[in-house]
Formats: sequence, structure tokens, C-alpha cells
Amino acid sequence: MPSSSLAAPLDVELRPDRPAMLRVAPPGDPADWAAEHREALRAQVTEHGALLVRGLGLTDAEQVGAVLTRLAGEPMTEAEAFAPREAAGPGLYTSTPWPANQPMCMHHELSYRLRVPGLMLFACLTPPESGGATAVADAEEVLKALPPDLARRFEQEGWLLTRSYNDEIGASLEESFGTADRAAIEAYCRANAIDFTWLADGSLRTRQRRAAVVRHPLTGRRCWFNQIAFLNEWTLAPEVREYLVDEYGPDGLPFNTCYGDGAPIGADVVERLNATYEEHTRREPWQAGDLLLVDNIRSAHSREPFTGERRILVGMAEPRQVADGSFTPEASGR
Repeated sequence: MPSSSLAAPLDVELRPDRPAMLRVAPPGDPADWAAEHREALRAQVTEHGALLVRGLGLTDAEQVGAVLTRLAGEPMTEAEAFAPREAAGPGLYTSTPWPANQPMCMHHELSYRLRVPGLMLFACLTPPESGGATAVADAEEVLKALPPDLARRFEQEGWLLTRSYNDEIGASLEESFGTADRAAIEAYCRANAIDFTWLADGSLRTRQRRAAVVRHPLTGRRCWFNQIAFLNEWTLAPEVREYLVDEYGPDGLPFNTCYGDGAPIGADVVERLNATYEEHTRREPWQAGDLLLVDNIRSAHSREPFTGERRILVGMAEPRQVADGSFTPEASGR
């Protein structure tokens, strides 16, 4: 089986349909092991976009948090969440609640924010009985495979995310913004290029335009980087979409995406985007103790349907500031 030569002595398995994988003997302390191999691990993530480490034997949130800190420094706190998560420790969260029988299609985490995580960490404490893989797709290859006219339009216009906040569906104002105070929410929106409107019933609607194609901060290569398909109405299960439209109206969906000029995105475009992702998807079933490191700019990720209990912890780190389609590291001393 071929192995990568970068960052030896790590012997990384490379297969076309699966993420790069590193098998290790169970270390005495996973955090110490991670610190010792930090540079080699990060080199592999940069080269391949994602790396699955099997054999660490991670069993609890304290271990996972220590590994995240040793690999990437201070973790990020989530903001602008579209669905509530449970905190599992400093900078650690449970995976996003989503019906187990429905896929969570490919996306780049928080790509609708100006401040996005550069690195994602996923740790498996309890694998599902079946399914449930956190699959990945190479954003460079996805961009190259998209119809040129479609990719060009999104690259020129960007994409528009619309959100409607209420107390019944999706994340609440406090869960998304960390506060229910109107003045604080308005200040956050102004600081983060989010247009907002308060409705008569006290609910909030927002619009934010973001780049759909960006250059990777390390390689300089163009990457498809967004959540256009994932947060679009046509990705919802038909019965869910029908219920939400009947209940809240077409403009009151908890989230939806448009072209950058505000024009609606057709179901055929969403289907083409998801099909292109699938053509470039790499997946590996979870095993207990696995660690998956994902370059959030280079690689999209998804969650596949599953049965049984599934407990995956998620950490985000290395924030990057995005503006005008290019990334710059935050002034963090890193």
C-alpha cells in the first residue's frame, strides 16, 4: 500500500476512496504523543487535507481537549451556530444534532462567518452500529470539477445566506450570538457584515454575503469554500421543507442560500453541487478512539446516516479572518 513520504517517519496509508490514515500503537498519553508529533501531523493534514489517526485510544473529553490544545493551541468558541450544540469541555462540543436517518451533506464549518476555523478536530468516543462516517472531500478538486460557468458565477458574486431566528426551530438568538440582548446582537451584526431586520413579533432575520471561492492561506490554491448546498432549502428532506414553508412562509425558513446577487438557487444546481461532492468523497467507518484532523479550508466534511448510539466530539482551532475572498491569519502570535 502506498505511503506518503512527507514528514517521515509517519507511515500514512493512502487509498483513493478513503482519507489518509495513520495507524499508531496506543501511546501512554495521547496528548504527549500529539505534542511530540505535532509538526509531522500538521504537515500531513496540509498535504492531504485530512488525516485519520487510528490507535490513540481516546476515551473522554479531557483527553480530546488536551490533544486539541497540544496540536493547535487555544480552541475557538463557536458563534453563529445554525443548530444548538452541547459543550463537552473548553472549546469542545458534541456533534451538531441532526436526524440520524438523514445525511448532513458536505460543507466547510462556519464558512458563512468572517472568522472561520482553519482546523477541525473530530474524536470518536462511541462509534455507531452502522454508517455515521465523517466523510471528507477535497475542495480544490471539487472546484475544478464544477461546471465552469457555475463556478465562475459563484466566484464573481459569492453567495448569500439568509436566516430567520425564532423560539421554535434552529438555534435561538442566545445560542447563536451568545446573548439575547438586542443591542449586543446588533453590534455583532454590524461588526461582522451581517444585515439584520427585527420583525414585529420580535424575531430576527439576517442576510450575509460571503465569498464562495477562496485561496488557501498556506498553499495559495483556489478552494471551493462555502455552505451553499448544505444550507439550501432544496437539501432539506421534502417533507421537512414543505412543513417549514407552510408554517413560516418561503421567506421564513430557518436558513437558505442564494446567489450573491440574491437570485434563488434552483434544485438542479444544489443537486449538481452535491453530486460533485459525492464524486470526490472519501470515507472511513469510525472506530472507538479515532481522531480525524481536517483542514477546514482545503476539505469539506459531512456526516452520513447512522444507526445506534454515536458520540463524536468536535473542536475548532486556528481562526482565520476572511475578507474579499482571501484569508489572512489572525494576529495571534501563531
